[in-house]
Amino acid sequence: MRVSGKRRRGGVLLTGLASVLLAVSTGPTTAAHPRQADTLQQRVEAVHDTGVVGASAEVTSPHTRDSARVGTARRGTARPMPQNGRFRIGSATKTFTAAVVLQLVGEGRMSLDDTVEQWLPDVVRGSGQITVRQLLQHTSGIPDVRPEIPALNSAAGYRAERGRTYTPQDLVRLAMRNPLPASLDRDWSYSNTNYVLAAMIVQEVTGRSWAQEVNARIIRPLKLEDTSAPGASASIPGAHARSYAAFGTDNSIDVTILNSSMAIGSGSLISTTHDLNRFYTALLGGRLLAPAQLDEMTATVPAPGLGMPGVRYGLGLGEIPLPCGGSYFGHPGELLGYHSWSGVTADGTRAAVVYVTSDGGLGTREAISALVGRELCRTRP
Repeated sequence: MRVSGKRRRGGVLLTGLASVLLAVSTGPTTAAHPRQADTLQQRVEAVHDTGVVGASAEVTSPHTRDSARVGTARRGTARPMPQNGRFRIGSATKTFTAAVVLQLVGEGRMSLDDTVEQWLPDVVRGSGQITVRQLLQHTSGIPDVRPEIPALNSAAGYRAERGRTYTPQDLVRLAMRNPLPASLDRDWSYSNTNYVLAAMIVQEVTGRSWAQEVNARIIRPLKLEDTSAPGASASIPGAHARSYAAFGTDNSIDVTILNSSMAIGSGSLISTTHDLNRFYTALLGGRLLAPAQLDEMTATVPAPGLGMPGVRYGLGLGEIPLPCGGSYFGHPGELLGYHSWSGVTADGTRAAVVYVTSDGGLGTREAISALVGRELCRTRP
C-alpha cells in the first residue's frame, strides 16, 4: 500500500479523520450553506440549523482566538451553551494515544515494526505479523469492538449498560468474536480495537497505565487543564452541555451519563475546544514529537470507505482535502451525542475545533467539516 512521502512543510495541510465516526441519524434535514457564512458565528449558526441542540467552535492562530456558540446546553431549556464547555472527544483520543506511542518510539523503548504478539502474547489470535504501525494506521485487519458494546448501539442497551466498566482485555475478547482476515495484505479498515491494543502496549512498555502516560506526556506538559481521562467515571466534570443520541430512530434521548471505559485509548478522553486546539497546534508545531516521529505520524495511506473523496490516514491523524486546495491534519470524534471535528494546518499555526451535542440531521456532518475547512482556508491569500 503506497504511503505519501515526508511531511509537506511548505503548503497548508489539514486533516481530520472522516465521516465514519460521525453517525447521521434521521431527524431534521435542513442543509447548511457554509458559502453564505462569512464569520465564525455565522458558520456555527449554520451548523445549528442542521438540527443539533447545541454547537460550539473555537479557532486559534498565533495572535488570535475566536469562539462562537449557539443553541442550548440542555434541550427544552433556555440555558446557553457553556463557554469552552467540556465534552467527550471520542476518536480524537486516538491522536493522543498515537502521540504517546511515537514518543516511546523516539525514546528507543519500542518500534513501530514491533508485533502485537511481541508485546501482548496470545492476546490476539493470529496476530504474529501484525505490527504496532498497522494498529495506529488501521491496516491490521483486527475487528472493531464498537458493534459489540450494547450501550453504544441502542437506547435499550444504553439504559441497561451505560454504567458498565470494561477492561481492555474485555474489549479485545469481545472484538475477537469475529475472525481476522486470512490475508496478511490487509486493506485499510477503521477499528477502535486497534487503539485499545495500543493502550495495552503502552502499559506493557512503561509499566504505567495508558491514562497515566497521557497525563504525564501530554496533558500536564501542555497545561490542558480541562482535559482528562475519566477511567470508569460516568460523569463529565466542570461546565458542560448535555448530549443526545437517536440510535437511528426519530427520537433522541439524553446520553450524557456514560462509563467510557469501553473506549480506552480509542475514544474516552474529555476535553474542550480550547484544549484540543492547544494539543493539535503543539503536535503539528513539533512540541510533542521529534521530526522523525512527526514525519511517521503524518505519512498517510488511502482511507477508502470514510465517505469523503481524497481522505488519507496516518498514525492517529487523518489528512483531508481543503476546499481551497491542499489538505489539513486532524481527527473527528464521536461518542454518544457529542460529535466533533478538529483540524490544524501542517505547521501548527492555525487550528479549528467544532462540536455539537446531538446527532442532528443529514447536513450536520457536512456542516461541521465545512466549518473547519473554511476556517483553516482563511490562512490562504
